[in-house]
Amino acid sequence: MANTQQEQSLLNINLSNARSENESYEDYRIRLKTNRQILKTYFTHGREGFREMFPQGIDHAMQQAAQAQTEQTATESSTDGEVEYRLASE
Repeated sequence: MANTQQEQSLLNINLSNARSENESYEDYRIRLKTNRQILKTYFTHGREGFREMFPQGIDHAMQQAAQAQTEQTATESSTDGEVEYRLASE
């Protein structure tokens, strides 16, 4: 029982191939692609390797990655407006 609960907490994401009612088709395709990548990693490295890579679970790692990507795009967009033009003779 405890082992099954550990597995559920490690893979605390929707691995179902069925599309949920409130999920758009684009989100569904992205989720399927992500699930394939996660399962490939899981089966390649095994349970223990996966636990070492993602000690707090894959859902936590995905949330951190999304947050980091959001912060990165926010900083990139703020620096895009600051362009300095100089003449070649200067």
